[in-house]
Parts: sequence; structure tokens; C-alpha cells
Amino acid sequence: MDYIKLIPRIFAEDAEEAAVYYDHCGADELFYKTGLSEGGQDEDIRIIKRICRTCDLPVNVLAPVSRFEDIKKLIYAGARRVFVEVDSGENLEAVKEAAGRFGPERICRCIDFDRLEDRSREALLTLAEEAADHQNFGGIVLSGDPAAQDYCSAADYLKVQLESPVFLICGSVDQDVAADLSRSTMPDGIIFDTPRRFDAMEMKQHFRKLSLPVNSFESSMDFKSFKLNSDGMIPCITQDYRTGQVLMLAYMTKESFEKTVETGKMTYYSRSRRELWTKGDTSGHYQYVKSMTIDCDKDTILAKVAQVGAACHTGNRSCFFTPILEKEYNAHNPLEVFEQVFATIQDRKDHPKEGSYTNYLFEKGIDKILKKCGEEATEIVIAAKNPDSDELKYEICDFLYHMMVLMAERGLTWKEITDELAERH
Repeated sequence: MDYIKLIPRIFAEDAEEAAVYYDHCGADELFYKTGLSEGGQDEDIRIIKRICRTCDLPVNVLAPVSRFEDIKKLIYAGARRVFVEVDSGENLEAVKEAAGRFGPERICRCIDFDRLEDRSREALLTLAEEAADHQNFGGIVLSGDPAAQDYCSAADYLKVQLESPVFLICGSVDQDVAADLSRSTMPDGIIFDTPRRFDAMEMKQHFRKLSLPVNSFESSMDFKSFKLNSDGMIPCITQDYRTGQVLMLAYMTKESFEKTVETGKMTYYSRSRRELWTKGDTSGHYQYVKSMTIDCDKDTILAKVAQVGAACHTGNRSCFFTPILEKEYNAHNPLEVFEQVFATIQDRKDHPKEGSYTNYLFEKGIDKILKKCGEEATEIVIAAKNPDSDELKYEICDFLYHMMVLMAERGLTWKEITDELAERH
């Protein structure tokens, strides 16, 4: 284990908003419990998909499982791990099939310590051996009252016996309680099963002061290694981590750099006000750090951030919006083109327009859309036999359009597609 992961719980009623919040404030993963949303399993699947689209954090899901299909749906929805409560061995076959298909590291066994009739080491060892012998589980999730006698020793014992991840579910977000639990057991992760939100980066700083390993920012270079200007500052170019758009240029001092590393929020030095300036403290338009690099001369920093709202005080997304000179050139970014076309298709679905061919397809339904996808795929095959590649280009475009209509109809996005491709690559 490299560090203790902090894993807050996400609730159905504000899932996307909470996912963004925790993604920004330094959480390592997320936890979602199914069976509590009003819409049932289908609504849970939709919520998990929305969480995965909204943020970059892995999502762990605790769900009642009786069939392999139950686990498959959750993993296809985007779950990194599925936490399973074993019911007298009745659902072990489903777990075994899922472990064979997706790998045991995607399945964790959930044990409620408070409900165990026998808490002896022999009984715990039986549970550990069952998980190890079947090779179905890639870890243990232990829930219960951390104050209960032998809870911490049980967690520590399971970790040693399994030699695989052990996660603890804690109902408190108190920093000292979480730190004490971590010191006692050194779990791979603590799951905070509470609706109360907390700043994960702030808790990590508390952990670090207690010499507990956490995944917080730490600069590989000391500020004194940078080449500073005559004012003792270094310029920092800030860029959107997804689109690559340059957002702004500002300056950093040693203090602002160190605060940025500590909080995960871009903090600069205002030369006009002569004070530290955390971007967003006034406007709410925070910049959450994804990465920082230094140029070859060590005199300029490049920060890639998740930008909330506009970076510029004028309300523009970027400070660089005033043209000075320009030469015509092809600025098409392939993924941006796909995103723009898909956004138009999605808008037609959400806001139908009379006479729109796209709306005609949505009105006719999935069978019509699938028929068109099949026809266009056949046209590609025929065009590929033609030595003129222009016809092939046109047919591929037709197919891609209908494929994006299918994606919108079935609730898929380009982010999900590219994430899957990136994982395979």
C-alpha cells in the first residue's frame, strides 16, 4: 500500500454535484450504495453513469448481488469495484463468474463486523481463507462501529491474512477519529459513510502532520530551484486540463506556490494588491490543480487545472480573447468536432426541432436508428472496394453521425468511449 485513500460516500439526491465537489477537493475515490434511490436499480445505474461522466474519480459501488448480470451492469456503468455482501454462499457463483470475467480486483467482499456472531480470530481467518481460496475477491470492506472492541485488530488481521486491500467504512468525518482509525489499522482506504461533506485535501494535510501516508500534492522541486524574476517571482501559465485552452498568466511567490501545493487550489501573488491571491476566493471561479510542470529553463510554470466558471475577470473563459493578428488555418481538433456534433444531436433530443432529420430518427426509435447504422456500415464496406477514397470518407461520416444518434439514444457520451479506449490502450 502506498497511501491511505479517502473515499467519501455519494448520495442519489445530489450525486453529480457531490462528485464534482470531491473531485476538486482531493478525494481519491467515491463510494455509492445502491437500493436507496426511488427509481430502483435502473435509476441507480443511471446515477452511477452520471457520476462517472461528471468526474475523474474511480467509483466503488455496494450493491445486493444475486446474479452475474447484477455485477456486470454495475461495472459496465462505470464502477471500479463492486462491494458484495455474501449471503450464506448463495451468490458466490455470481461472484466467481464476475471475478473470472473482470478480474478479482474488481470485486470486494463486504463484512459487517457488528453482525458477526463469532468475532474470534479463527472465524475471521475462515472468512479470509474463503476469499483467498476461491480467488473471487480482490479485497475486504469492513463495516461496523470503529469503537467496538477488537474492530481495529480484526481489520489489521484480515489485511495481513489476505495480503490484499482492506477498506474500512467509517460513519464520521472527524479528522482525529479517521486518523486514529488509520493509525490502528493502516487500511488501504477509509470510506466515509455520511452525508456530511468535508475537504479531503484539508484532511490529508492533517494526516501528513501525523506521518500517515496520503495521496496529496508534493513538489519534486524546491522553490529555490526555480529561476525567478527581479521581483523574486515566477510566471505561471494556467491551462484547462481537458481542452488545453490557455486560460491566464499570473505570478507566484514562494508562499503562493507552497499554498497551491498544500491546498490544491491555484494561488498566485497579486502584484497590484501586493498580497497572496487564491483564484476564486472572491468570484467562486476556483482553479483546481491537476498538474504543474516547469519549462527547460526553470523560469516558467505550466499549471493544468479544472477551471470553475470563467478564468478572466471580464467573464470570458480565457483571458486571451482579444485578437491582434491572425492567418487563416485549419484549427479543427478531431475530438472537439465529435463533441460539437454530438452536442447538437443531444440538443435535438432534448429540444426537438420541427423538420429535423435527427428528431425523425429519435421519434422512430431504436429499431430505426439501428437499421440506419447497419445500412451505413454496409455502405462503408461497398465504398472501401472503390479505389476512390472520397466515397469512403463520405460513408464513414454518415455512419459516424448515425452512430452518435445511437449513442445519444442509449445515453452514451464520447468521454465514456474515449475512457474505454484509453483503458484498453
